Amino acid sequence: MAGKRREGRILAAQFLYQWEVGVKGIALDEALKNLWVQTEAEGGVREFAEKRIRAVVAKQAEVDAELKKLVTNWEPGRMAPVDRAILRLALWEMKFADDVPPISALNEAIEVAKALSTDESGKFVNGVLDKARQGLGRSERAITKTVL
Repeated sequence: MAGKRREGRILAAQFLYQWEVGVKGIALDEALKNLWVQTEAEGGVREFAEKRIRAVVAKQAEVDAELKKLVTNWEPGRMAPVDRAILRLALWEMKFADDVPPISALNEAIEVAKALSTDESGKFVNGVLDKARQGLGRSERAITKTVL
């Protein structure tokens, strides 16, 4: 059984994927409400996932610009939508989350990719995020607050 944070990341990545490819013309609040009706996530997992979903959606343009820089010779629009969702979530965590060290975000993203996509996706996610890790302006092992 995955930990609460991994469960939350999996839910967040699944939502971000659905938000991009399937949920058109629905406000974020309504789409989240629909997610929670369909999902039996416990409170802590749900709160963790929703915080990340809202944050990634709010910073998506900035995160996508960073992603485009990281995948040279490869347009982000060409990658599998589920991998793109996982990368968006992980890049947001690495750059902005104050409750997880960037190195943990990288490692968790690899596991989420293996759970939701393929082993090859895990390798791809690792390569992209390792490049991001090298350019971070913060300690890769530091957190400033604890959640869950």
